[in-house]
Amino acid sequence: MLFKYFYDQALAHASYMVGCQKTGEAIIVDPGRDIEQYLLAADREGVKIVGAADTHIHADYVSGARELADRVGAKLYVSDEGPAQWKYDYANAYDHQLLKDGDTFSAGKVEFKVMHTPGHTPESISFILTDKGGGADQPMGIFTGDFVFVGSIGRPDLLEEAAGIMGTAEPGARDLFKSIKRFNELSDHLQVWPAHGAGSACGKGLGSIPSSTVGYEKLFNPALQYSDEQEFVDYILSEQPEAPKYFSVMKRVNKEGPTILGELKLPQKMGTDGIRDIVANNMVVDTAVPKQFAAAHVDGTINIQPKYLAMWGGSLLDYDQPVYLISGSHDLPEVVRILHKIGIDKIAGYFSAEEIINGGFNTGNIPQETPKQIHEKMGTGEVVLVDIRGQSERQAESISGSSYSFLGKILQNTDQFEPAKTYALQCQNGNRSVIAASILKRAGIENVINLDGGIEAWKLAKLPLESNDRAMANAN
Repeated sequence: MLFKYFYDQALAHASYMVGCQKTGEAIIVDPGRDIEQYLLAADREGVKIVGAADTHIHADYVSGARELADRVGAKLYVSDEGPAQWKYDYANAYDHQLLKDGDTFSAGKVEFKVMHTPGHTPESISFILTDKGGGADQPMGIFTGDFVFVGSIGRPDLLEEAAGIMGTAEPGARDLFKSIKRFNELSDHLQVWPAHGAGSACGKGLGSIPSSTVGYEKLFNPALQYSDEQEFVDYILSEQPEAPKYFSVMKRVNKEGPTILGELKLPQKMGTDGIRDIVANNMVVDTAVPKQFAAAHVDGTINIQPKYLAMWGGSLLDYDQPVYLISGSHDLPEVVRILHKIGIDKIAGYFSAEEIINGGFNTGNIPQETPKQIHEKMGTGEVVLVDIRGQSERQAESISGSSYSFLGKILQNTDQFEPAKTYALQCQNGNRSVIAASILKRAGIENVINLDGGIEAWKLAKLPLESNDRAMANAN
């Protein structure tokens, strides 16, 4: 049996190639949209990709299943569980098998058995793997998708929080409790291969270890320790991370069928002469690291460095409007790849970061001030300190006297900021707050400062922090 693991750090997304070396066939489980990695691996291993299997309609990235079906004729293996609104609209255009609980499909002598595991989403399924070509008559592992992670489980509130389908969180949690009962009946030796690791917003407290076993998760996964259903429901619906705004878009895209991209095409290079007009009328993203952007940038651009694009690009950019980039030539392919992975395809062009710098267009800046400087100004009322982190971060600790505006929603909340006031933006280490500051400046709030080093630097300076209760009161 052939087994290969792929991990996209930008999205904390894991996908898998499983193949039968005897027949030269392979299936990709939970593929990402950038399918070149799978094609190259298949060529190296001497196998043909004959199938693409999705565990559910993903919310955090564009699935590569349709791309594989269109490019190499891969057969689609997708769920037929759940209500009518959670079916794959595009599947009929390709060779496909709709899957229900107990169904099987194969790559040569390697068998996948379907287990319906609703809760994270109604149609969610897992795949139990048996290597029959190796003579096994018992399974060796399970692809859990967003059902069971290492040290956590998939959140059941995304349909309500991100897709706006009200009244689904608690029923989803109860479905998840029933699914866990089935999981707990599996043999302890089975390996667990999830679709996400630490950093994903599809659950809370995900581990960074790539895989686990059913037995280990039974012993140590906090979500698997509940025997009382209501206690489990209360646990799983509490303290979930904010659902990124773009998750609702991904649900629709993956249900209806993503646009076929083909091989990666870079956007056209723009001449610097017209940059000010383009910035005045369009969203332009400068992908420089935050300190570099804060020191000098084109007025009116916003800053999202590549490592933050997957999370914040989808929440802050308009999917229906063109976006322009300022990027170094070395970073550009990765920047475009990440944007495509979250479904942002309308990339109208890019400006060379080197040419922008050499041309003297970087006339804007965001002052960086130390915790001591900002603390003194807060004391005199000169600045308002705004915490832009997630609520779970703020609940853990916050700066005394700070107010709150979550980064993922700050673009639509700029009218809450008064142009005459000076705002100091604060995150954990001073990077995300530059994104927030750039958005406020683009909206016409000129007096913005970045807290250099964020709350981490504030703690090192031994300046006052706030109790959890006070922190959350200021967040409301």
